Amino acid sequence: MQELISLIKNLIAVIGDALPMAKLDIKKAELADRQAEMSRPNFWADNKNASQTTKTATDLEKEISEWENLLKEAKETLFLAETAEKENDVSLTQEIKNKTGELNKKLAELKFKTTMDGEYDKNNAIMSIHAGAGGTDAQDWAEMLLRMYLRYGGKKSWQAAIIDRSDGAEAGIKSATIEIKGKFAYGYLKAEAGVHRLVRISPFDAEKMRHTSFTLVEVLPEMDEVSNFEVKDEEIRIDVFRSSGHGGQSVNTTDSAVRIKHLPTGITVSCQNERSQLQNKEAAMKILRSRVLLYQQAEREEERQKIRGEFTEATWGNQARSYVIHPYKMVKDHRSGYETQEVERVLDGELDELIESYLRTKIDANS
Repeated sequence: MQELISLIKNLIAVIGDALPMAKLDIKKAELADRQAEMSRPNFWADNKNASQTTKTATDLEKEISEWENLLKEAKETLFLAETAEKENDVSLTQEIKNKTGELNKKLAELKFKTTMDGEYDKNNAIMSIHAGAGGTDAQDWAEMLLRMYLRYGGKKSWQAAIIDRSDGAEAGIKSATIEIKGKFAYGYLKAEAGVHRLVRISPFDAEKMRHTSFTLVEVLPEMDEVSNFEVKDEEIRIDVFRSSGHGGQSVNTTDSAVRIKHLPTGITVSCQNERSQLQNKEAAMKILRSRVLLYQQAEREEERQKIRGEFTEATWGNQARSYVIHPYKMVKDHRSGYETQEVERVLDGELDELIESYLRTKIDANS
């Protein structure tokens, strides 16, 4: 038990060392400001601003309580262990070990979140998937990735919705855009941007030959709530057309799909998965605002080309990650060097280890 007590004391010390990274004093001051604002009589006069302020306050309360509860639980676990030692009660040893393991895991998660201090890391994410070189196999691969990200969002308790989808002629998808709502959704999913390469025996090849397919993933932070920024009506051209996607009543029978082009930059966004033209327009405008703002903030022409839609070519030599199903099994992130043989697990949405390995590589490079 003495060794276990030492481990818990060390855990408490590590939590104490990590607290400055969490910036709790700053967050508590910001929370107090938000609460003061919320107590004003005319607070709900501006419903949109009030909702955003309330959400910010709730998020701050959660972040603060997570750290405070972690420290509290660690101290309670230490007290339990010391009491068990005094009373020579070994029946609680396994329970204390399990609790200590849970606390260590929670600490690692919270420490990792403190590294997500980018301007948009806490935002929702907009992810677009584009089939590249590989024909029908690439379109099938694009749909596999779509399924993978939807499952990952579910495991993170995020809300994910397909807002645009273009099906392939034989199988899979040519492209799809999904909106993913959740805390740090962009902070995590920005690691997925790039070319994803698949090597497997093609299910579409009668000779069962091995094929290589490529799909491009684009990730943007959602900027629906950005203040003092709006795309002007005279800067856009809106075209409507008949939807070819899923959606329900009226889809495929009316001109409900919307394509919006931002004339000064050439950025084009389309949406066709909602039931009405108005809903599709709102969804498309949300993506357009994000792209245009990022375009205006980008300093390098290469960055502007990516935002505008002139993506890295989804072919050989450009892959960020490879997924090999045949002749062996492996997933490798070429940016971080992380590898795993559990391909099925990854394709089922278990992406945290791959994502965190890449993000830690970026953090180490900038430190």
